[in-house]
Amino acid sequence: MGSGGWSRRRFVGALAGGAAAAALPACDDAPAPTPPTAPEASVSPSREARRPSGPRPLYLGTYTSVEGGGKGLGLATYDAATGRISGTGTLTGVGNPSYLAIHPDRHTLYAVNERDDGAVTAVRLSDRKILGSRSTGGAGPCHLSVHPGGRWLFSANYGSGSVAVHPIDASGGLGERTDLVRHSRPAPGPGQEGPHAHQVFTSPDGGHVLAVDLGTDTVYTYRFDEKAGRLTEVAQARTRPGAGPRHLTFHPGGRYAYLANEVDNTVAVCAYDPASGRVTVGEPQSTGTGPGTSYPAQFLVTPNGRHAFLANRGDNSLTRYAVEADGARLKLLDTVPVGGDFPRQIALSPEGTLLFAANQKSGTVTVFSVDGASGALRRAGEPFPSPVAVCALPL
Repeated sequence: MGSGGWSRRRFVGALAGGAAAAALPACDDAPAPTPPTAPEASVSPSREARRPSGPRPLYLGTYTSVEGGGKGLGLATYDAATGRISGTGTLTGVGNPSYLAIHPDRHTLYAVNERDDGAVTAVRLSDRKILGSRSTGGAGPCHLSVHPGGRWLFSANYGSGSVAVHPIDASGGLGERTDLVRHSRPAPGPGQEGPHAHQVFTSPDGGHVLAVDLGTDTVYTYRFDEKAGRLTEVAQARTRPGAGPRHLTFHPGGRYAYLANEVDNTVAVCAYDPASGRVTVGEPQSTGTGPGTSYPAQFLVTPNGRHAFLANRGDNSLTRYAVEADGARLKLLDTVPVGGDFPRQIALSPEGTLLFAANQKSGTVTVFSVDGASGALRRAGEPFPSPVAVCALPL
């Protein structure tokens, strides 16, 4: 979470207990929304005209172990035209589902169980059946992602600074862990007592797996053996000491990515070489949040690659950047109030026309309409109450 390490992550989560958050009704019998087909890979100028109508699935992550937290995985729908969210119930039996990911076929949802004995859980969406959980081999998993081939799940253990690999079977369920890699070097950065893996995902070209570690100020690159399910480190990219890198998001072109540095409240443009997997971290840039205490959380890039958005916890804003030089530069435009407290995570709808912000301390999800040409953000409706909202996954 920050310079205080694992204990601080738990402390910040506990702070949300004082938030006035209305719980979703526990309604496991609510009809399951039909998972949509995967979105088209290409970005068409007519994307706005093809925006779907009617309710779309929205899944909400929370902490179940803190005062005022949720009872499980939040279930909701949203209107793709207006952004209006409607709660449909709660899937109980999933502890601390603080981060969520979807299988490429859209049939299975995966959640981390962010606790000392970390685990990952698979949920079949057609009938909301929990397919089981597997240990991540570490403490406090806070991020997970599915390999593009759909056969492997990666998770990042924040508390123990390690990355785990699990196989995915034909049903979408998870097998026993095939690999666990701890970030034992370099030494932790200033104020850090150890490594803190915060993100793990596959590069856009599919050739490497990248892991961002806040504790060691490093982005790790791994080669992945898809037959054995094992990771081999091939490169390291260091940020400046004490930056505390948290989240890396690629430009659609695949050669540049944008890094949110949580501890020193900066961002950086990174170059990526698909051949070697090497990441080169650029100079730190401003988040536009001013002198107050603020922790950048996550970047998003619009499908057309023209704009990027950054969630700022503390300043409670979204920074807007114009993307220039085919992804090689970020130009700070302004900051927009997020309409909630402590935006932990942000996500775009599949068409890129709506932006969802999960606000942890206020226990709300705010929605913005995104102008594809200008990158302008406009609030869409009232904030939706969701207990200790730490993740929103629109499908």
